[in-house]
Amino acid sequence: MEIAARLTSTGQLTLPNAITDALGLREGDRVLFRIEGDHAILARTADLLELAGTVPVPPELRGADWADVRDRAWQARAAQLTKP
Repeated sequence: MEIAARLTSTGQLTLPNAITDALGLREGDRVLFRIEGDHAILARTADLLELAGTVPVPPELRGADWADVRDRAWQARAAQLTKP
């Protein structure tokens, strides 16, 4: 689906109804823009409460300090990105 929208002088866009309907967006929802080259991808972001329980947590990380969990996740992601 490709639908055009016009950027205002203040840098705002109004998303066409077809886009909001297709993504299931409602007033107050947050969206994410990802830039890939000269394209932008718009995605609906999930409500954190909707995600609760969807990510398995290994037993050794249950009850762990959040900063430690975050650091381990960043290190794991960095390792993936630096693989040839």
